[in-house]
Amino acid sequence: MTIREIAKILDAEIICCEENAELEVHTACGSDMMSDVLAYVKNQSVLLTGLCNPQVIRTAEMMDIICIVFVRGKRPDEAMIELAVERGIPLLSTGHRMFNTCGLLYDNGLRGGGDF
Repeated sequence: MTIREIAKILDAEIICCEENAELEVHTACGSDMMSDVLAYVKNQSVLLTGLCNPQVIRTAEMMDIICIVFVRGKRPDEAMIELAVERGIPLLSTGHRMFNTCGLLYDNGLRGGGDF
């Protein structure tokens, strides 16, 4: 699934790095706890989160996350957008809550990357 397809499924706005919207995403992770992301996320993932601070961008970079979707209508500030642009990480924002966002992506074939 591409980032552009994710945006369409979630009725999400692509905030930055739209030039990377054709990248393939293989797994997804939904968390507001970056420690969980560090422990469980595999590469080529999309991160779904309601946490809106620069640490999200830094965590995504460390874990090779290729896209971040902010849920519940959250929007990153200009400093976060700049950081994401520097790193080429597309940022999306959707009005859906976390549970619904995960469900929509799951219903459309995107799976989690953790081995539990």
